[in-house]
Order: sequence, then structure tokens, then C-alpha cells
Amino acid sequence: MSDSNTTDFTHPSTFILLGIPGLDAAHVWISIPFCAIYAIAILGNFTILFTVKIEPTLHGPMYYFLCMLATTDLVLSTSTVPKMLSIFWFNSREIDFSACLTQMYFIHCFSAMESGILVAMALDRYVAICQPLRHSTILTNTVVAKVGLAVVLRSSILVLPFPFLARRCPYHRTNIIPHTYCEHISMVKLACTDIRVNNYYGFSLIFIITGVDVFLIALSYTQILRAIFSLPTKDAWVKTFWTCSSHLFATLAFYIPALFFILTHRFAHNVPLHFHVLMANMYILVPPMLNPIIYGLKTKKIKNRLLWFFPRKAPKLFN
Repeated sequence: MSDSNTTDFTHPSTFILLGIPGLDAAHVWISIPFCAIYAIAILGNFTILFTVKIEPTLHGPMYYFLCMLATTDLVLSTSTVPKMLSIFWFNSREIDFSACLTQMYFIHCFSAMESGILVAMALDRYVAICQPLRHSTILTNTVVAKVGLAVVLRSSILVLPFPFLARRCPYHRTNIIPHTYCEHISMVKLACTDIRVNNYYGFSLIFIITGVDVFLIALSYTQILRAIFSLPTKDAWVKTFWTCSSHLFATLAFYIPALFFILTHRFAHNVPLHFHVLMANMYILVPPMLNPIIYGLKTKKIKNRLLWFFPRKAPKLFN
């Protein structure tokens, strides 16, 4: 371990990531499910991207947004898990100061991006159910591209101050971060200065991004449910609502861990530190794993394409 944690410095050359504090002896065992979840996320999201690319019937707004979600999940998980596993397996705890700031930016940026994409997918479901005859004319490829660009720009710009706010802080006391990755609030808590600006900006982003996105998704589903309950039969209700089930499950898989992590991190100060860190890891790991499973199992076109592809291709692999 570096001696820099006891050196008098303003900006350390490296930070030390502790992993999961208090569970050091179990790091190797914890790494097994983490590695499995990451492998499933990588395989599942690449499968979604490949399936949509080769299947012309999947070239539509819903599946373009799904590809955006898969790409976001790949970047989000890959920006954290490899370093996390190196801590667990090789005790490689050091991370360069600039690399720490970069990782922080990627984590917060792509988390915000995933939230925005879920809003875009809710918009797609709203138009598909409430304006079915105009779906293809409202959500054209150009509109989808503009929505995707807006999501990327919003996330990139709003999260950009985080690394600059963290960089302005002096770190005289220690460079040891009790976490598996460089998360903004965990990093600036080490600073020897007033961090109220960091806290206020973090709170504002929770409302601007998470609050607004949850409101828009709830508003979309309110309109969707009104349209569903206006249908004449219960079978029509169930069939129509089933088309939203994949998005609804993906939304819950993202926001439940996210909101639980935010609330416990901000308000539950008596919760053990290792529980905070585990919840933060679940927030990063679980949605990228679940999204391709949810859409692969519950979206008929994707499932049918996979069932068509693998039985034909599998024999060739063994010839």
C-alpha cells in the first residue's frame, strides 16, 4: 500500500479504494457473484445489440431505445466492475487521481443517461398505446435520434461539474476511500474544506434528474392506464398492459435500488458502512444484468429471434 495516505498533500497522486469495509476477509467470496453478474450483463447486452442489428423487424423506436439502454449498461458496469474485481482478487487498491475523477464522471453520467432512456422508452409505450395509428409518424428515426441525443447531452452537461467540484477540494488528511469505486460523495467526504456546494449540487441533481424522470414516467403510465381501462374487455386490458411489462420491470429494477441507495446514503447514518457499499454495488450491477433478461424473456420478437438463431447456429459450432 502506498504511503501517500499519510503525506501532506492537496491533490494526492493516487487514492486507495478499500473495497467493502469490514468484509475484507470475504472479498474473494463476494467477487464470485459479482463476477457472474457482470458476465451475464456483458453477454446479455451484447446479445440484445446483436439481435436487434441482424433482425430487420426489430428496427423500430422501442428497439432503438433498447439498444441505447444496453450500450449504457455495458459502459456503466465496465467502468466499475473490472477495478472492483482487481481489488477483490489482487488487492490492487490504488487508483490514479485523474482516473478516479474519470470513473466518477462515467458512473454518474451513465446512471443519469439510463434514467433518461427509461423516460424515452416510457414515451414510446405511451405513443404506442394512446396514439397507435400515429406511432410510426410521431416516433420517426429522426425523432428517436434527437431524443437519444438530448438524453446524452443532458446527462453529460449536468454531471460535468462533479469532477471539477471534487478536484477543487484539498485532501490533506487521507486518500483512503471506503468504497469499491470512486463515487462523488464518498470522495469529497475526505476533503479538508467546506463541501456544502458539492452536497447542494448533488441534491439538486437528484431532483432535476431522478425526480423529474420518475414524474414523467409516472405521468406516462397514468395516461397509459387511462387508455387501457377504456378498452372494452379485460382480455384487451391484460394484452395491452403486457406490452408495457418489460419496460415497467426494467424501470423498477433501476429506480428501486437507486432510490434505496440515495435515501440510505443521505439519511440513514446509523446503517453500517459495508451495507451502504453493498447497496451502491447492487445499484450499479443489478440493472445491467436484469435488463437483457427482462427484454429477452418478455419481448416476443427478441425471444423468437433468439430461439430461431441458436438452434441453427449451435450445431455449426461443434462441426
